[in-house]
Amino acid sequence: MNSQVTALSSVELFPKTSHSFGQVCFPKKRELNSQLQSRRSVIASGVASPAANKAIKAAKTSSILAHFWREIQGFNNWENLVEPLHPLLRQEIIRYGEFVTACYKAFDLDANSKRYLNCKYGKKNMFREIGMENSGYEVTKYIYATPDINIPIQNGASCGRWIGYVAVSSDDSVKRLGRRDIVITFRGTVTNPEWVANFMSSLTPARLDPHNPRPDMKVESGFLSLYTSDENDKFGLGSCREQLLSEVSRLLNKYKGEELSITLAGHSMGSSLALLLAYDIAELGLNSNSDNHSEIPVTVFSYGGPRVGNAEFKQRCEELGVKVLRIVNSNDPITKLPGVVFNENFRVLGGTRYEFPWSCSCYAHVGVELVLDFFNMQNPSCVHDLETYISLLKCPNPVEIQREGVDFFNKARELLLTAQNFNMFPWKIAADNMVSLLVPSQRT
Repeated sequence: MNSQVTALSSVELFPKTSHSFGQVCFPKKRELNSQLQSRRSVIASGVASPAANKAIKAAKTSSILAHFWREIQGFNNWENLVEPLHPLLRQEIIRYGEFVTACYKAFDLDANSKRYLNCKYGKKNMFREIGMENSGYEVTKYIYATPDINIPIQNGASCGRWIGYVAVSSDDSVKRLGRRDIVITFRGTVTNPEWVANFMSSLTPARLDPHNPRPDMKVESGFLSLYTSDENDKFGLGSCREQLLSEVSRLLNKYKGEELSITLAGHSMGSSLALLLAYDIAELGLNSNSDNHSEIPVTVFSYGGPRVGNAEFKQRCEELGVKVLRIVNSNDPITKLPGVVFNENFRVLGGTRYEFPWSCSCYAHVGVELVLDFFNMQNPSCVHDLETYISLLKCPNPVEIQREGVDFFNKARELLLTAQNFNMFPWKIAADNMVSLLVPSQRT
């Protein structure tokens, strides 16, 4: 898989040409209009109402997605879809991004609440409470995680915090999507132990395959700790990994025989967990379809994600067929970490790739990169804001994006600077520097 870096300006998000998916092509606009002529005929007036136009557009998009969902999920590594960005892929990036946004909207940051640092709502009501009742998915499980990190100054016992959820498309959505879609989403960093995990930039062998430990295949130790720590066992939850693999296995067995896809999406630290889970599923062969000797597609939509592992990890993900689309802001510092110096580019000199003794310690991004250019924005406070990412894709208007981004980072800044005992931690200086970089003073 080639990690082709593609620069997108905010005015190039609506291509006018049709694109080829290997042997199959998207219908051109004229053909689609012909196919939908019968639907328009039911409109009484000569001009369709806004509601009718919306229904026509949804019907048109749904019919295409049902036929080409494999390509949208990366079957051909998004060839001819990224540059320029195809409208259908853009829509799916937005849709999965909104599933990740739901993690933030439902996360309880009220220190006085009984649900503090957990989800505000029950599984059956979450989508409705945050305004996503028409998502076409049903939440099946909440996921909790706590990194195995010893914090010397911390009130209360370390316990599992809500970090994401598993959802599955409803029966009504299967026809529109072309398959039964299992979605797992993860939020970004919020709690103190998670910030510490982010600063743990050492590589360690993943060893997730019990039959082949692959000592040369390494991942960032903090992310691995968050994924595999058994601290949650004290509360009867099991590790984040155990919760996820158990639920994915249950759903795959429940919908056995159907056309299935596994989609993982995460923002920032959450994208790292999404990639670790995607690798884990594929390495263990959970996505193997014994009925027709095929594999269920495993796709990761990463928003502002950092590097996760070394070059061997990247190579193994590609061998297993894990598809990763990395949506990044060219000015987002998080996407350059870890491995600012020792990364995939360090091993390339004069266009030739070299194997150095320390090559296994070099970080490497996995997948295809879609770069959004925030360069012309006057306020850099939203360079890592998930809602800004989505807003740029929905409506490339820098003024609107700037306004939406400020609130997110002001909230993040307030959370960091008011967290109990956080001022006493030795890594407070590093966090302050990161906040100062991302959130400039409002007086300026």
